[in-house]
Amino acid sequence: MANQVQIFGKNMEVTDNIHDYVSDKAENLNRYLKKIENTRVDLAYVKSARNAEDRQVAQITVQGPRILLRTEERADDILAAFDTAYNKMKRQIERYKGKKGRGRGDGRSAAEVAPDVSSDDLETEEIIIARSKKFTVYPMLVEEAYEQMQLLEHDNFFIFYNGDTNAINVLYRRRDGSYGLIEPEIA
Repeated sequence: MANQVQIFGKNMEVTDNIHDYVSDKAENLNRYLKKIENTRVDLAYVKSARNAEDRQVAQITVQGPRILLRTEERADDILAAFDTAYNKMKRQIERYKGKKGRGRGDGRSAAEVAPDVSSDDLETEEIIIARSKKFTVYPMLVEEAYEQMQLLEHDNFFIFYNGDTNAINVLYRRRDGSYGLIEPEIA
């Protein structure tokens, strides 16, 4: 499957020159890892940055079966931020490829085992959700979830579909530096 590249700009205009440069390099990530299906590049100008050199932000997210990698870099120039993030992404891909002995799940999707929840089951108290995210989960072992957590540089938690238990689990870092695993049970 071809690598689909999406480029977004926030608080800045993504000119044709920037778009072409970023698109060409992002498409080339498939040279380093063939199974990349989607690459998302977010370019932003952050007005509230403390340091003027950190106002241009480039974030690259690559996704494929059983992999999700993300890098973010800041600089005083958007192309410099992108180039640094791109090089960091190549290093992450090399780290990912260097992992040996990967186990495989049974191939079932999370939707096959997730319970149906109706809106009647939710409380009527109004909540404000600042951000909502959807992502594809692939069956993986706890060890693979740990590796993904490290590769994504998520310090607190990682949600994944456990191929051993056929359930959604949460791997999290405890205050003492060790890790915990949440294995919810459906009532």
